[in-house]
Amino acid sequence: MAAARTLRIGLIPGDGIGREVIPAGRRILESLPSSLNLKFSFVDLDAGYETFQKTGTALPDKTVDTLKKECDGALFGAVSSPSTKVAGYSSPIVALRKKLDLYANVRPVKTTAGNSNGKPIDLVIVRENTEDLYVKEERTIEGPNGKVAEAIKRISENASFRISNIAGEIALRRQNIRAASPPLPVTSPWSPSPTSPTCSLRLTVSSVRPRAVLLPPRSSPPSSSRSRSSTPWSTSSSASPSSTMSLSPLTSTVTSSLTGCCCLVGSLGLVPSANVGDGFAIGEPCHGSAPDIEGKGISNPIATIRSVALMLEFLGEEKAAAQIYAAVDGNLDAAQFLTPDMGGKATTQQVLDDVLKRL
Repeated sequence: MAAARTLRIGLIPGDGIGREVIPAGRRILESLPSSLNLKFSFVDLDAGYETFQKTGTALPDKTVDTLKKECDGALFGAVSSPSTKVAGYSSPIVALRKKLDLYANVRPVKTTAGNSNGKPIDLVIVRENTEDLYVKEERTIEGPNGKVAEAIKRISENASFRISNIAGEIALRRQNIRAASPPLPVTSPWSPSPTSPTCSLRLTVSSVRPRAVLLPPRSSPPSSSRSRSSTPWSTSSSASPSSTMSLSPLTSTVTSSLTGCCCLVGSLGLVPSANVGDGFAIGEPCHGSAPDIEGKGISNPIATIRSVALMLEFLGEEKAAAQIYAAVDGNLDAAQFLTPDMGGKATTQQVLDDVLKRL
């Protein structure tokens, strides 16, 4: 029997309910069947607004160095954002994506057999993490009629190529699972002004390269473009229920929040994500720090558990990921242990215990 693979995982609870759901993610990893031949070690790391209040930095150098030098992957919980500008503070997760070059944010949006209402949805939104307005180059100047705030929107060929590449790879991998189904499309929504330089460059790269360069001709998923102004609502009403969407940061944030949480699956507590680079992945639930339910023991751990599976997928452990997805689907279909955001009365621990039992 081959030696077990050991993965070292950084645990970054962050703020609020992140401290409640990340321990649930660790328990999932610790409880995976021994037949998978996987072992895990963990290191606790700091980041977040509370870390900033204590130390003056939201993302300590030690956290970044440890992730780079010691870890194969990580789990990030949630981060609180101050309601007013605080000098010296900036988002630690945005900074972490840049420092580790985690250029893709992957967000699967999926219903299960028991909660699809007759309209099954299984799509993946792939967001470019490093450019567009995420370059964070902003200034305020005095104009002829008062102050004017400006922000740089940067789109490069290289970043467009990378995000289109990984979106194509995800679509192809998902198509291999559905060998008998029609090819899954890759959609690259563009802004209402596709003739502008930033939009036309991204559209040109994303619509051509995944098909012509990166994927075998017979198995290449079809690619298309769609006006961004209609993307969130058309996704829920007319887009393919099984597809991959390659998006810029702003478009993805709007699309995944609206379609992933409100229109399609019912709760932000179900939607996972992974920040992915070349050889590294951080699983991150899409929900925030939720201070209104912090400490009540009712936060939904499903988004985190699915994020654990997503992290494992990008670390090459698809079988482990599949078992976690199946356990989560079983929990949701049975609908016996659901947290209040899903209309149930279960606690975080009860949901976790039920998923563990299904593993």
